[in-house]
Amino acid sequence: MWVGTLYALAAGLMWGLVFIGPLLLPEYPAALQSVGRYLAFGLIALPLAWLDRRELSRLRGQDWREALKLSAIGNLLYYLCLASAIQRAGGPLPTMIIGTLPVVIAITANLRNGHRDGRLPWARLMPSLLVIGLGIACVNQAELAQLRAQSDGDGWRHASGALLALIAVVCWTWYPLRNADWLRAHPDRSPRAWATAQGVATLPLALLGYLLLWGWMAWRGSEFAMPFGPRPGFFIALMVAIGLFASWLGTLCWNQSSQRLPTALAGQLIVFETLAALAYAFLLRGQMPSGLTLVGIGLLIAGVLWAVRIKPVPVPVAVEGHGL
Repeated sequence: MWVGTLYALAAGLMWGLVFIGPLLLPEYPAALQSVGRYLAFGLIALPLAWLDRRELSRLRGQDWREALKLSAIGNLLYYLCLASAIQRAGGPLPTMIIGTLPVVIAITANLRNGHRDGRLPWARLMPSLLVIGLGIACVNQAELAQLRAQSDGDGWRHASGALLALIAVVCWTWYPLRNADWLRAHPDRSPRAWATAQGVATLPLALLGYLLLWGWMAWRGSEFAMPFGPRPGFFIALMVAIGLFASWLGTLCWNQSSQRLPTALAGQLIVFETLAALAYAFLLRGQMPSGLTLVGIGLLIAGVLWAVRIKPVPVPVAVEGHGL
C-alpha cells in the first residue's frame, strides 16, 4: 500500500510539470505544445523500446490498440484541452475544474471497480473526499478571486475554456480507470514496458498531428515561425524534459502504483499532481503561498493520509440458481 502511494507521489511530482508548460510558452499555440510534448515522448520511447523489446514482443494486437486509445485520449486530447483551457480562460477556472479530478476518479472507481478491487466503504471514504475537496477549494481561493476580478472580460472565451477543462476532466477520469484495467488484468507484465508501449503508440499520432498543424498554419498564412517557434532551443528543451519526466517516467510510476492500489484509492492520489503544480507555480512567481493556501495544502495531505488507511471490503458475488 505505502509503496504504491510513494510511486503515486513520484508520478504527481513529475506530472505537475505539465501545468507550467503553457505558462513558460504563452506565445505558443496549445496544439503545438501538445503534439510537441508527445512527439518528444514518442522519440524518447524508441530507444527504450529496444531495451524492452522482449517484453514488448509479448503484446498482442489488442494490447497495442489499447495503448493507442490510451495515448490518443489520455495523452494528446487531454493535454490539448488542458493547455487550450489555460490559454483561453487563464489559470483560475481550469485549475479549479481540473482540481476536482481526485474526487471524481475516486467516486467513479468505487462505483465501477468494487467487484474487482473491493469497495472502499462510503462511510469511511466520504470524509477523506470531503477533506480533499475542502483543501482543493482553499488552494484555489486566490485563483477564484482573480476570476471574479476578470468577470468583465470575454464571456465566451471563459466559457469555452471551462468547457475544454471539463473535457480534460472526462479524458483523465477515463484514462486511469482504463489503464488500471489493463495493468490489473496483466499483473505479470512490466509497468515500465507498458509506459514505453504508450510512448511508441503516441509517436505516429503526434507526428501526424505536428505535420497537419504545420500545414494548417501555412495554409492560413500564419506568421508563427514553424517548426519550432520564436524560441526553438527553449521549446525543444522543454518538450524533451516534459516528454521524459512527465510523460514516460511519470507514466511508469503511475503504472507501478496502479498495479498495487485499488483504483478508487489511486484516483485520490492524483492530488499529488495538484500539490506539485501549485508548488512549481509559486516557485515561478517567486512568492510564498498565503495562509489559506497553506491550510488547503495541509487538508490535502491529511485527506490523502486518511484515504490510504482505508482497507477495501470484498463485494459479495451474487449466486445464481440458488433456489430449491
